[in-house]
Amino acid sequence: MPSYTANTKDMQFVLHEVLKISEAGIPGYEEMDRDFTDAVLDAAAKVSTEVLAPLNVVGDTEGCVLENGIVRTPKGFDAAFEAMKDGGWTALDCDPDFGGQGMPYLLNCAVGEMFVSANMAFNMYQGLTHGAYSAIHAHGTDEQKAKYLPKMVSCEWTGTMNLTEPHCGTDLGMMRTKAEPQDDGSYKVTGQKIFISAGDHDLAENIIHLVLAKAPGGGEGTKGVSLFIVPKFLVNEDGSLGARNAVSVGKIEEKMGIHGNSTCVMNYDGATGWLLGDLHKGMRAMFTMMNEARLGVGLQGYAVAEAAYQNALAYAKDRLQGRAVTGTENPNGPADPLIVHPDIRRSLMDQKSFLEGARAFTFWGASLIDRAHKSGDDDAEGLISLMTPVIKGFLTDKGFETTVLAQQVYGGHGYIEEWGMSQFARDARITMIYEGANGVQALDLVGRKLAQDGGKHVMAFFEMIKAECKAHDADERMKPFTDALKAASKQLQSSAMFFMQSGMKNPNAALSGSYDFMHLMGHVCLGLMWTRMAAAAHAALDAGASDKAFYEGKIATGRYYMARQLPACAMHLARIESGADPVMALSVDQF
Repeated sequence: MPSYTANTKDMQFVLHEVLKISEAGIPGYEEMDRDFTDAVLDAAAKVSTEVLAPLNVVGDTEGCVLENGIVRTPKGFDAAFEAMKDGGWTALDCDPDFGGQGMPYLLNCAVGEMFVSANMAFNMYQGLTHGAYSAIHAHGTDEQKAKYLPKMVSCEWTGTMNLTEPHCGTDLGMMRTKAEPQDDGSYKVTGQKIFISAGDHDLAENIIHLVLAKAPGGGEGTKGVSLFIVPKFLVNEDGSLGARNAVSVGKIEEKMGIHGNSTCVMNYDGATGWLLGDLHKGMRAMFTMMNEARLGVGLQGYAVAEAAYQNALAYAKDRLQGRAVTGTENPNGPADPLIVHPDIRRSLMDQKSFLEGARAFTFWGASLIDRAHKSGDDDAEGLISLMTPVIKGFLTDKGFETTVLAQQVYGGHGYIEEWGMSQFARDARITMIYEGANGVQALDLVGRKLAQDGGKHVMAFFEMIKAECKAHDADERMKPFTDALKAASKQLQSSAMFFMQSGMKNPNAALSGSYDFMHLMGHVCLGLMWTRMAAAAHAALDAGASDKAFYEGKIATGRYYMARQLPACAMHLARIESGADPVMALSVDQF
């Protein structure tokens, strides 16, 4: 059975030596000193290792079962969920006015990485609740907040988001779910939703569904969409649970992975609901939580890969196969361990350099969300809005690729279920699809985010890179980082310029290159993170750090990324500049 150990040392390095959170000037961060974050991360690591990780295979093999209209979760999930609630982990960054602990979103992300690595399917029950909590917190009335949020913060009640229907996924303007207004101010919601994660289960007393539906007078397309609170059980005035609402589970979806999470078809048959936010402004209410939700999926992409990498590394050190080409490394054994072979080293370095870069990128993104929300910083809001499709799209694409690389280290054993690598690959695959498929993320990046606020935020990003490189001009040790980052940044700027020059004449030219642009930008972002991490590592060594091996390993891993991964930027630029013709050349009937 695979194992998992939280990499709290690297998390602390990113938090305190790269992001320097206690000096960041973000409200609440001044309390995040090393001792405090160390205590929180160590406690979360213990929960991950002792409570969640042992249930990962259980959830995968048992799955969820629909019995007499009730979804039963896998064995042990109920006790684990109680442990999560009792430990306050569901309330970490929630509003203290509703029972939360009020910690930064960044710290919640660090803890969330461990929980996802240990058991992604399980963590989705509280993760989806957090998203629903955020939507109600941002758009609910005082009465709605008082009624729902305390129980959702504690996860006595959980939450969902109901968007997709059988005939429409991304194109939500096609939805057919209707909401008919009632004399008492409520609505009767009727329709069917699919792919609803944690749609029903036996872990909570009540489930608060947030449902997108069309109310009368809204017009066509997404402009007519509103968002409604539709609880599984109606809530009485005194907060107690009342009658069962007219919402039921049609079936549990049979999925490729995340079997431990109940992905449901939900039927609403005149269910009672209440408007959340403004009428016909449901998309705005939904998008309030999108930066947070999509960053969370990007985190899932690399967090599952982190667990897969840890097991692949252990296997490579233990498995004896062949002899090193430069001479025997294990003279007392029948063969040398896999890790002596250069191609295995290449694979492991690809994995390690991506994972550590992805962690820094995600934590930085989370800090931008904190800065935007806690300080009202519009520049931070604009920058994280630009980065969100990159975090979601690039990190999940590369996270799945990294998981497959880890599986490949095992050879044939990686394809056998008992080793657990198959589950990691199957679980990671969904991250590229849900919360907006990655092709849509690329379109959002190129079609909307680049030009947002007149291109202000992408220009600020380019200036950020320029300033980072300039800060290290006098340090010869940093040239492998700054030279590579400058070159990659110029390639990113060239691709953006191509879109500006060609996209207006032929929109297909921009859209045909959008996916490559997302990956090009992702590599540049990780290059920026590695430059910052290398600078921090050199600073620690210059200050006489006792753990020289950690910092020297960090620098070597970063040099690997700059030398072996950033050159992909040139390939992506060449693809972008080929324009739309190669992509659009065939007529439909030639496929």
